[in-house]
Amino acid sequence: MQQVELSAEQLALYEYIENESTNIFVTGRAGTGKSTLLTHLVENTKKKVAVAGSTGVAAFNVGGQTLHSLLSIPPGLLGNQDLKHHMGPRSREVLRAIDMLVIDEISMVNADLMDAIEGLLSLARGKAKGPFGGVQIVMFGDPYQLAPVPPNDDAERAYLAEKYRSHWFFDALCWDKAPLERYELHENFRQSDPEFIEILNAIRDGSCSQDMLDSLNAMGNKYPADPETIRLATTNAMVDRVNSQRLALIPGMPSTIPADVPVGDLKQFGKNPPGDPNLVLKVGAQVMFIKNDDQNNKKGESAGVRRWVNGTLGKVVSIKNQDHIVVDVEGEEFEVGRSTWEKIRYELSEDFDEITQRFKESIVPVTMAEFRQIPLRLAWAVTIHKSQGLTYDEIVVDMGNRAFSPGQTYVALSRVKSPAGLHLTRRIEMADVIVDQNVVRFMTEGRGPSFETLV
Repeated sequence: MQQVELSAEQLALYEYIENESTNIFVTGRAGTGKSTLLTHLVENTKKKVAVAGSTGVAAFNVGGQTLHSLLSIPPGLLGNQDLKHHMGPRSREVLRAIDMLVIDEISMVNADLMDAIEGLLSLARGKAKGPFGGVQIVMFGDPYQLAPVPPNDDAERAYLAEKYRSHWFFDALCWDKAPLERYELHENFRQSDPEFIEILNAIRDGSCSQDMLDSLNAMGNKYPADPETIRLATTNAMVDRVNSQRLALIPGMPSTIPADVPVGDLKQFGKNPPGDPNLVLKVGAQVMFIKNDDQNNKKGESAGVRRWVNGTLGKVVSIKNQDHIVVDVEGEEFEVGRSTWEKIRYELSEDFDEITQRFKESIVPVTMAEFRQIPLRLAWAVTIHKSQGLTYDEIVVDMGNRAFSPGQTYVALSRVKSPAGLHLTRRIEMADVIVDQNVVRFMTEGRGPSFETLV
């Protein structure tokens, strides 16, 4: 297990969550350590915890289930459906046993699903125990970066608009009876340039001025020194085109590496499996690691030293076979084997405690399917959406004709450590700064503890 030292702010918030039973939303700007705190909480809490992601990708990243899988509910709007019809015996068992539910990327959960979470927990555990059946809800995410996907159906959109103030999770009706605290992490571990941080923060919440954008555009108005600098683009089509063109320029035939699914089947991973079902590579291809490494780097080093992390860039040096690829990372060569992603579900387990001489209930993850693949993808370009949570020394930001979703411009710009590594294909305009005013309203409401009250 990779041990990460928490900052004073992160540690104080962890202890607050651990020692209290309040429902809390942990947020923060890009690079403030939300994922680090989430991992520490899940690995160290003494409470019985289930971890869920709002999407399949989020679930894989935190080693949990999707919310829909955990709760045994179908995708789509639940509306006024009778929730007890969705409650299977296994889900009921798990929900009855947990003390805490941790949800990652909560900003992609809409108000309808948030109310369903409360309803199903109360149904499984009994309304007498209070909202959410007495379970502590701990949520992580940044609504300035990711928004819930609105329904395609006109009637469903009309239903949400009529029932809720907005479709965001924080406007769910359950919060009328279950107080929600918000804590925003402030310490930035990614950037250190004060002017750059100020501009990014203003783009995040929509308060930026034209002077700020002029300064930003001056910072990014330069060609990258390295033609291999990764390009962040708005659409999959743009990314696929760049990667295909660059791969075709490398002489020789490509190697195709199919994924291995030794447990379950590929369908269980849905439309977005954690890796490429058929990874196409050539020697000389620029690649990005899509999963952290937990193996020892060299003999004699402590366990858990990582040779690479999710987002590390490298170049393919050799393709030994379908199970072993050699990748150069900043002048050091590593042999990369297949990684395993597990699709899990939680089950209730009873173990005999020798000390108390009693059976003790615990929540255990059970593997339902495994996906094994070389943890790489082509990386001359990547979508802004898939760059979420990653950090780069140098990037080219290609916003295309325009930004088209809230937070898109902020996510792209905040991936780079300093303005020295920022390159823009065009100027960033005011029209590219898109912020949902419902988020501004929620994020400026006074609720929750401050760092001063935690320590």
